[in-house]
Amino acid sequence: METFTIVTGIAAPLLLPNINTDAITPMIAGRSLSADIGKLLFANWRYHPDGSEIADFVLNQPPYREAKVLIAGANFGCGSSRERAVWALMRFGIRCVIAPSFADIFYDNAFQNGLLPLVLSVAEHAALADAVAQAREPVVTVDLDLCRLTDPNGRAIAFTVPAERRVALGEGLEEIQVILRMEDDIDAFQARDRGVRPWVYLNR
Repeated sequence: METFTIVTGIAAPLLLPNINTDAITPMIAGRSLSADIGKLLFANWRYHPDGSEIADFVLNQPPYREAKVLIAGANFGCGSSRERAVWALMRFGIRCVIAPSFADIFYDNAFQNGLLPLVLSVAEHAALADAVAQAREPVVTVDLDLCRLTDPNGRAIAFTVPAERRVALGEGLEEIQVILRMEDDIDAFQARDRGVRPWVYLNR
């Protein structure tokens, strides 16, 4: 999994609430293993039926074509539990989605694939969106080590990420790799528990 420590880049505002996984990756994105799911990100919003771009969609506009951060509305990633929604964002180049809240399954899928789902309070989220909208260069920096977001005006915004999630992202560890790092502790627990509850363990 790709590591995440510090990401600096263009932030694109897409402030609609309840953006679901059907919108993030339409059904067409799942019909072929060879499909370019980065190109199909928000396909029904980015393209006309003939494949031409919809000019006023934010990710079709400069400088947002190069966005590394997406500022979204509340309950981002709701709907069906499609992991490819995270893959599509990553393939497009987005490493962090900032929202007041996320759907639970999307939130977990994001961490497990190297995408940071960053939760801000409603007030901080609104202030960030306003700063990005007014900036000539809407560049933000997300520092996972310091848990600090810097807006286009240089204002620092603190955020929190569960410690185990921060370590996994920072070191590029998938969930199984995180568990394997605790193998000695697991073995020690089982050794103690085997003496207390031997009937739980099968002798093979």
